[in-house]
Amino acid sequence: MSALERDKYERSSMKQQRIRPEFVESAPNQLSDGVIYISDRFRTALHKCCCGCGREVVTPLNPAGWSYIRKGETVTFKPSIGNWSFPCKSHYFIIRNEVVWASKMSAKQIAGVKARDARDQQAYISRCNLAMPIEEPIHPMHPAKCEPAWYSLLIKTMRRWWT
Repeated sequence: MSALERDKYERSSMKQQRIRPEFVESAPNQLSDGVIYISDRFRTALHKCCCGCGREVVTPLNPAGWSYIRKGETVTFKPSIGNWSFPCKSHYFIIRNEVVWASKMSAKQIAGVKARDARDQQAYISRCNLAMPIEEPIHPMHPAKCEPAWYSLLIKTMRRWWT
């Protein structure tokens, strides 16, 4: 068996077939094999690449990134996880804690996926920016009032009661 074949065999035998979700406030310092750490607070999931290469995979949880569905003790992530920037170029789905391996993609296919992801990300950012309220610029002749936040909230509440 050549060194290349041996390396390919060793990596394929180290592939994860299952992954266990762990819901955390923030990521641990050291990631364990076969565990996906999900932080709803930071809208991020992290795990070691399921191919066994040991690289850290970060999946942002947002409409332009990934989402997950939790059913009991299982999770399903959408879309697939394609580690195109890693040397392993691994590609897999996480479905009810099962790691389902997808076929390798060509460089052209990967470029197409990256372009689509970039468009999705830009569209998501644009939608978020449009949804943000536009603040009126502060005129230099009329400086902003520096009031505690609770005071402003109290005034707004009282105005609603009176109107």
